[in-house]
Amino acid sequence: MTERVDNGPGGAASSRDWSDGVAELEKRREFVRQMGGAEGVARQHSQGKLTVRERVALLADPGSFREFMGLMGHGVYEGAELVRLTPKASVDGFCRIDGRKVVISGGDFTVRGGSGGGAHGGLGMELASNRRALEWRVPYIRLLDAAGGSVRSFEEMGRTYLPDGNSFTAPDVQLLRAVPVVSAVLGSVAGLPAVNACMAHFNVMVKGTSQLFPGGPPVVKAALGYDVTKEELGGWEMHTSQSGVIDNLADSEQEALGMVRRFLSYLPSNVWEMAPRTEPCDDPGRREERLLGIIPTDRRRAYDGHKIIEDVADRDSFFEIAPAYGRARITGLARLNGYPVGVMANNPMFGASTDVAAGEKVMRLMQLCDTFHLPIVSFANEPGFMVGLDSERKGIERAGARMVIATCDSQMPWATIVVGQLYGVAGQCHHRPTGMFQRYAWPSASWGSMHIQGGAAAAYRREIEAAPDPEHRRAEIEARLEAIASPFRTAEATGQDIIDPRDTRPLLCEFVEEAQPVLRSQLGQTCVPYKP
Repeated sequence: MTERVDNGPGGAASSRDWSDGVAELEKRREFVRQMGGAEGVARQHSQGKLTVRERVALLADPGSFREFMGLMGHGVYEGAELVRLTPKASVDGFCRIDGRKVVISGGDFTVRGGSGGGAHGGLGMELASNRRALEWRVPYIRLLDAAGGSVRSFEEMGRTYLPDGNSFTAPDVQLLRAVPVVSAVLGSVAGLPAVNACMAHFNVMVKGTSQLFPGGPPVVKAALGYDVTKEELGGWEMHTSQSGVIDNLADSEQEALGMVRRFLSYLPSNVWEMAPRTEPCDDPGRREERLLGIIPTDRRRAYDGHKIIEDVADRDSFFEIAPAYGRARITGLARLNGYPVGVMANNPMFGASTDVAAGEKVMRLMQLCDTFHLPIVSFANEPGFMVGLDSERKGIERAGARMVIATCDSQMPWATIVVGQLYGVAGQCHHRPTGMFQRYAWPSASWGSMHIQGGAAAAYRREIEAAPDPEHRRAEIEARLEAIASPFRTAEATGQDIIDPRDTRPLLCEFVEEAQPVLRSQLGQTCVPYKP
């Protein structure tokens, strides 16, 4: 402490300032800025990875990051003087993204491999990052590069401990019902951080430099006796196309962080606010001629479902989620006249029939839209649930039941455009009997409980088998049924609205505008818990 004495008039009393304390503060901040030291930073860069502070600088609006709990760490003292400080293995703080406040928690792999250790905790602890996001009602972003728990902590604690992490991970569960949560997997992530990667509304990993598993290759070797590489066990090929654990894949950390920013741009800061509308940049009355011929008249030919979305949504606004998993369905976020919406479509390029993986994607999108009060738009060309031995092994019936439940539980405004087939219970999942729901059909639509071709063979089996020429009789029956399968006959009986495909965008822009008062009435937490 520095003493200052003023003997001038009215200043006879001595006063003191805290320059020494400020110098000590800066000294500790400098230790923290060094992270795990030059060697650890160099090792991070040699693996093609950024440090956590470089990641935060890329993600946050310039100059907006304000760290908290930044002096926490393991100090080494000579007498009363601090000579070394190993900071905690994470960087936490508030920042702004596109002007909106968020909380970031980033693992620092240069410090103990991102492991939190067991030396901290107890009385007097400040609020953790997840609690702050919950209490401040702002989005929560995890930048994951952490190995989870370490046996080194046993030595530091002088004991082992009973697993009781849910006492401090409970806020992570609460967050899912309150604010947008995003996880970016930016290195080898194991243990609890691997689970946190999935406790999010959206996650992304980086090709070649990030992996995800509950336990890495040494743990697999000890438990199961075989060798496996980190990439084979939990790399991008495993998780973005096979397991579906990770939504999106980026070629670089910069691209991954850009995806985080873009995903958040469609969502409100919390469930008590409306999603932000951008300045409309596309004519809501735009009518695309290509839509007239986008569905082939030969139903055996496929088309790319993305093209319908591109022609209907605001230009360049579609952000696809989980493009490599469950590819029979396309899911993502887009804008209609500036308003954020959820979008899903069957994709005949990959069979169109909804299998277990595609169903999981759809349910996640429905939950996301319901939680954050976004309208949802479905472009339906649904042949039905996937059939066959592989589909049975994966439990297609239970998945179908979950889809029916999720559909009926949802409450956000929903519009379905039937562009092609709509059959069976899977077709039923493009319809909701309650709330604000609108369904339009194109003239290319066809529907029923099942396809005429397969259904006729089952329903008229005895008649077909008893005929002198079974194949001829089957063809006669199918032709008779096809003659009454026109969607216009359905419209005569039910009032179903059939539209010119070119009117799809104008009608959906109108629907989304009309949905805004309904969405405002639904603000707050939904009664159905969010299930990642």
